[in-house]
Amino acid sequence: MTGRPGDLDLDVLASVDTGTSDPLGEPIVSRHVGDQVVDRLVTAVALGVYVPGQRLPSERDLAPMLGVSRSTVRDALRTLTDTGYLEVRRGRNGGYFVLADWGPSSAEMVRRHLIPNWQHFEALFDARTLLEPLIASTAATRRTPADCEAITHALQAYGDATDREGSRQADERLHRAVAEATHNPVLLGLSSRIRSRVSLNLGAEPYSDQVRRSALDQHQALARAVVEGDPASAAEVAGRHFTLSQNMIRDLVSRVRQDEEPG
Repeated sequence: MTGRPGDLDLDVLASVDTGTSDPLGEPIVSRHVGDQVVDRLVTAVALGVYVPGQRLPSERDLAPMLGVSRSTVRDALRTLTDTGYLEVRRGRNGGYFVLADWGPSSAEMVRRHLIPNWQHFEALFDARTLLEPLIASTAATRRTPADCEAITHALQAYGDATDREGSRQADERLHRAVAEATHNPVLLGLSSRIRSRVSLNLGAEPYSDQVRRSALDQHQALARAVVEGDPASAAEVAGRHFTLSQNMIRDLVSRVRQDEEPG
C-alpha cells in the first residue's frame, strides 16, 4: 500500500488485467491537449463541478488533476477568462473564479468532450451501479464503532456545509468513510477511481441545489442504514444515490444533442 491508509495499490488489480481497453485508466479525451483542458473545464462548470462564485483550484493543483503541464493549464484559464467563463481576482484570496456556467460555445465544447467518449461514461455508470450497492451493504455488515463515528461526523459536515467547496469535501469524506467501512482496499480503490472519472478528474461530483437537497436526504438514509447494520437498505439507498451524478451527465448530453439538431 502507498499513500493514505486504505488507498489502493494498483498492483492489487494486476491479476485481473485482461489487456483490454480500460475506461478507468485511459484519458477520457484524446484531442489537442490545450483544447482538451478548455473543453473539460467548460463541461465541469456546466455540470456544477464548479459553480459561479467558486474559486477554481490553483494552476499547481489543476495540472496533476488534468495530467498536463502548468503552462497548459495557465493558457486554458486565460482562454476561459477571455471568453467570459472565469474572472481573475487579485490579492491574498485571489485566483480564478467561475463567472458563468454557460456561454455561447458551451454546447459545442461539451459535445467535443462527452460525445466521442460516451461509451466510456456508460461503462463507468454501469460499474458504479454494480459496485456501490455492494460497498454499502458490505459496510453495513462490517462497520466498526470507529467507522460509524467517521460516517456520522462526515454526514454532519455535509449538512453544515454552506458553500460548494464545503459540500464537496464533506461528500468525499462521507463516501470514503462508507467505503473504508468495508475493510476491503480493492473495493475502496475501485470506488475512488470511478468517482474520479465521473468527476472528470476534477475532484467533485456534478452538483446543483436540487441535487444537494436530494443528496442530503439520501446521505442521511445511507448513513443510518450502514450504522444500524441494515445491508439491504444500505444497498437500496446507494443504488438510488449514485444515479444523481449520472443523470446530470445524461441530461447535459441530451441538452447539447438537442442544440445540435437543426431548426
